[in-house]
Amino acid sequence: MNKLFKALNDETRRQIVELLKEKDMNAGEIAERFDISKPSISHHLDILKQADLVSSEKRGQFVEYSLNTTILEDLINWILTLKK
Repeated sequence: MNKLFKALNDETRRQIVELLKEKDMNAGEIAERFDISKPSISHHLDILKQADLVSSEKRGQFVEYSLNTTILEDLINWILTLKK
């Protein structure tokens, strides 16, 4: 869970999660939405993958990234246990 919180602690990574909520995208499509370098986007995507927030799949010559909603459901359920 620490990796999850670290991943969500960065504004750029939260924005990437918001983008992937709408549709699967490759790194180039994601990078077009930001004013930072493609290597920086790749770094952010790696951190999101390590936290299991994002999964990737090779499709042709591109790697498509998608949001892993299961980990978000786990986070919500854990937060709800704190309410008791």
